[in-house]
Amino acid sequence: MKESIATPGKTKEILQKYNLKLAKGLGQNFLVNRNIINKIITAAKLKEDDLVIEIGPGIGALTQAILNRLTSGRLFAIEKDKRLIEVLADQFSNNRLELINQDVLKIEWRDFLRRWDLKEGEIKVLANLPYYITTPIIMSLLESGVKFSRLVFMVQKEVAERMVALPGGKDYGALSIAVQYYSKAEIIHTVSPAVFIPQPEVYSTVIALEPYPEPPVKVLKKDFFFKIVRAIFQQRRKNIKNALSKAANINLKKERVLESLAELDIDQRIRGEKLTLKQIAELSNLLWKKSGERNEIY
Repeated sequence: MKESIATPGKTKEILQKYNLKLAKGLGQNFLVNRNIINKIITAAKLKEDDLVIEIGPGIGALTQAILNRLTSGRLFAIEKDKRLIEVLADQFSNNRLELINQDVLKIEWRDFLRRWDLKEGEIKVLANLPYYITTPIIMSLLESGVKFSRLVFMVQKEVAERMVALPGGKDYGALSIAVQYYSKAEIIHTVSPAVFIPQPEVYSTVIALEPYPEPPVKVLKKDFFFKIVRAIFQQRRKNIKNALSKAANINLKKERVLESLAELDIDQRIRGEKLTLKQIAELSNLLWKKSGERNEIY
């Protein structure tokens, strides 16, 4: 096996060797701190036979650390930038590593699993995510229907705080509900800009998501539930009655909204941001039942 020089301390050397100019439009900030890389590896609870997907391997510092833990597992590194695929191919010669030159946002995850003959429930995903597409990538994984084993990401600090936020706080919103519907989220470590090349202008956070086998709340119609969520948080300054009855994305009759709120003993003057995941699920289910197979809401 050819040993890569893609260690945290060699990042500048690799960039110079391959005359790489980082693409700002791709959000390329390479992690150069071994301690933080080890925290990501630890948070992923990697075992020697794991199947791992790495999104955005860059020049391979985290890639090398993952491979160091795998003796019989496999790593699938997905990188959009063809220049970096060429660097990675030159850095690594390892039959446990598959380099995939693809835009992760265009991946259909069930098709991906079939292509590589991977089984649900056995796959971990690790990534130092480009900040400008963090939420779309995370939601594409969670909404895919694929049962991943564990997801560990480096994200912007404020995004991580929104993912774990509880009702009533300023960070609580549609992202909080979506992430907590699909997974148990845990903040692992907050990270200084100094651990990246080039340094971003914000702090980052390592966050681990453990997908639930089944969501913690039962919803009768998932897409309707998420329309309710969007209606609540798109107009978060409005009370729950007005947010739902005047929502642009869904046609709910005011009397249905008032009936449902009363039945659930929810004050119509409360803002939706005060409601728990369970309360929003119950409200969604009741509105769905009351809206008569639902011609009036679509």
